Amino acid sequence: MTAILHTGDPERGVLWQEIVSREVPELDFRCEPEIGDPADIRYLIAWTLDPALIARLTNLEVLFSIGAGVDQLDLSQLPPHVRVVRMIETGITNTMADYVAMATLALHRDLPFYLANQREGVWKPQDVLLSSERTVGVMGLGQLGRAAIAKLAPLGFRVLGWSRSKADVEGAACFAGENEFDAFLAQCDIVICLLPLTDETRGMLNRDLFARMKQGASLINVARGGHLVQDDLVAALDEGQLRYAFLDVAKPEPLAPDHPFYAHPAIFLTPHVAGVTRKDTAVHSLVANLRRELAGEPLDGEVDRARGY
Repeated sequence: MTAILHTGDPERGVLWQEIVSREVPELDFRCEPEIGDPADIRYLIAWTLDPALIARLTNLEVLFSIGAGVDQLDLSQLPPHVRVVRMIETGITNTMADYVAMATLALHRDLPFYLANQREGVWKPQDVLLSSERTVGVMGLGQLGRAAIAKLAPLGFRVLGWSRSKADVEGAACFAGENEFDAFLAQCDIVICLLPLTDETRGMLNRDLFARMKQGASLINVARGGHLVQDDLVAALDEGQLRYAFLDVAKPEPLAPDHPFYAHPAIFLTPHVAGVTRKDTAVHSLVANLRRELAGEPLDGEVDRARGY
């Protein structure tokens, strides 16, 4: 018997068990803690890893991440032969693109400025720029970055893209590698981070990067909290190098109630809600991948474990 084990949210597990059992009946779908014989389990669905559980799954072949990234998983806990697959589904992609458009428009139209004035009882209009007069840069040109560009370009912004390797994305002028990074940053009024979190990108949003950005530019981080050096951001905002920051991620999550981000007048903070894995849509991406796996076909979203994405 070949089994797949779901861990995490019990409500999601019940829903997915019903759908996967109907759509892929050759698999025995189990929900933790009712794992049955661990030797049956070839596939695991998880957000984080339990080393004790992994040690029991001696025949594990594929780990399916519930999230769009896998940085929350300590892959060193997995045997080298276990393949890792990140979640690619329309719920994550569409909600992320919507959030990026919302944050970009809020910064473009100076919403933080007007909210601060509202709280202080100040009525003070200021000049308005056209979207065509604003340059928006997207760091990270994977599926989420491309979806963000597809949402931003029709709004009239001049959109740039940057990634470590060369890419062509409709709607954006693309830059690649360290040699083109400064030229990318220097043009952006708003920089959006959608990079995967790896050893190379951890702490990348720091004082050095902020100094290379246009003075008065703004930052949107919807990737991972580990990309950002928090003290460096506060200093850049307080010194006027950056104007605003729109943050959906932090490290740790949640932040302590007395964290300075909550009260900072130039920071918008939301609780990791930009790209959301919807229970009702993500399961169909899982089903499609399980069918590919059983047919011996390549999996959508398989991660290069050496690169971390």
